[in-house]
Amino acid sequence: MNLINCYLCFKSFAMSIEVQNISKNYGAQKALDNISFSIKKGEIVGFLGPNGAGKSTLMKILTTFIQADSGDANVNGNDVNTTQKKVQQAIGYLPEHNPLYLDLYVREYLEFNASVYKVPKERIEEVILLTGLSIESHKKIGQLSKGYRQRVGLASAFLHNPDVLILDEPTTGLDPNQLIEIRELIKNIGKNKTVLLSTHIMQEVEAICDRVIIIDHGKIVTDKKLDKLVSEEKEQIIEVEFDKAIDIAFLSLLPNIKNYKNSNQNVWEIVFDTEEDMRPMLFDFATNNGLKTLQISLKSKNLEQIFREKTKK
Repeated sequence: MNLINCYLCFKSFAMSIEVQNISKNYGAQKALDNISFSIKKGEIVGFLGPNGAGKSTLMKILTTFIQADSGDANVNGNDVNTTQKKVQQAIGYLPEHNPLYLDLYVREYLEFNASVYKVPKERIEEVILLTGLSIESHKKIGQLSKGYRQRVGLASAFLHNPDVLILDEPTTGLDPNQLIEIRELIKNIGKNKTVLLSTHIMQEVEAICDRVIIIDHGKIVTDKKLDKLVSEEKEQIIEVEFDKAIDIAFLSLLPNIKNYKNSNQNVWEIVFDTEEDMRPMLFDFATNNGLKTLQISLKSKNLEQIFREKTKK
């Protein structure tokens, strides 16, 4: 029995986040429906879903803000219900609506949080540099733009050097240059930590994450490595440009065709329901029907398309 307990304890610590059969209801509404997953140290996981899918509810459970109705959740081997203080020390959390004391100066706010976590003052300067706040650190938070306020929230989440980061829409309000900087920051930090990242920006997930969990109506509908998720798609999208306008009826004669759309004048995006490369067939088919193909290319299905398919009603 002791050996079994030791094994379970070791397994729990091997996973930075473990969620087992978690359910949560708000009255008659089922926010989470018996979901389970685990995340290892060093993984950056995109946690995706439509509005109301249950993402925020799960993040609040993991950060001890609310309790699940049933199931278990552990962070660094610590139960979110019975060892809340240890869980809170292990997590850096940036909620979607970033709560800040607007009357405090940036450095003053970080000093306050450092005192709560008993973090040395040198660490404050480190996170100010990490998050690009040096220029604005002398200002009151209320004077900052939305993007810089988001950086303050990130700095606060990183401050106590937690093992696990839970970030809900971390790049809200950032301009394109800031986006790249913060994405790189999260990616670099994620090499030695566990990151659960919730966002509606699919390009962000493609740029940062190793793995994707998609939740819909409180259930997990996909949990796969990002590269595998994209490569497993059997549909094939080909973009072709003909030398002249064609009749839509012409396309319906193509084998294995699923759907198509006219994206620009004589340019068509055609979806085939097959893994076979359809480009040679499409080229020959056009030639046999008196058409020239000015360009023909295979397009990979992107994460946004996959997300829409997995969560469509």
